[in-house]
Amino acid sequence: MTVLDAVKKDSTIGAPLLRMFFHDCFVRGCEGSVLLELKNKKDEKNAAPNLSLRGFEIIDSVKAALEKECPGVVSCSDVLALVARDAVVAVSGSSWEVETGRRDGRVTNINEARANLPSPFDNITSLINQFRSKGLDKKDLAVLSGGHTVGNGHCPLITNRLYNFTGKGDSDPNLDTEYAANLRRRCKPTDTTTALEMDPGSFKTFDKSYFKLVSQRRGFFQSDAALLDNQETKSYVLKQTKSYGSTFFKDFGVSMVKMGRIGVLTGRAGEVRKKCRMVN
Repeated sequence: MTVLDAVKKDSTIGAPLLRMFFHDCFVRGCEGSVLLELKNKKDEKNAAPNLSLRGFEIIDSVKAALEKECPGVVSCSDVLALVARDAVVAVSGSSWEVETGRRDGRVTNINEARANLPSPFDNITSLINQFRSKGLDKKDLAVLSGGHTVGNGHCPLITNRLYNFTGKGDSDPNLDTEYAANLRRRCKPTDTTTALEMDPGSFKTFDKSYFKLVSQRRGFFQSDAALLDNQETKSYVLKQTKSYGSTFFKDFGVSMVKMGRIGVLTGRAGEVRKKCRMVN
């Protein structure tokens, strides 16, 4: 099954496939550790931020097809990079040339995922520092946040913004009041399951509307709203808003390639896994 087939079958799968690559690269680098499964469940997959990842069977199916054609050549980490690009294309986004040649790691650790993945609750200082530690700059942070133009977020990740932001039963002052009221109607304080569109009206298409929403204080997560708290990330948001996202597609490809270089294994390091869920 191709990525395009998968998206035709389930129009909401594009975003999780893109997110999977991001979650792989930020933990140990882009070396496929997010795919490994341990008997004791202490793997990255079981870390809280990864419990909502899905689409692993698509990675398996792409890898199996490649193994049939050219055994032992294309790593699982390269499959993640290629699938992320194809997922963006499948939901009407931009394309870019994916660098390949990564090898797969042999280690996965639940605690490393908890420690290294940026959180939707993060403020701008924390986000900038986390991205900088991976070799990504403020522009990359603003550009890659634009990936939230596709996909859903879940109520528990925003209830604090809606109900008790400063401990006084209030909502986040950085959230548009009308939007906050709309979200409160759909997310009750105890709701742990409801999925909401991060980019209302076009959450199934990779488009340029994210930046306009953020500029209107309608960013879904605190980490989206945080882009307005730094001069450089804010000016990128406003530039894309004013120009209807004139450079966003091109910028996104550039930042994805840059992210795809984090901590890669080459040469004799690592291995090319035969199956993505286990080491050879």
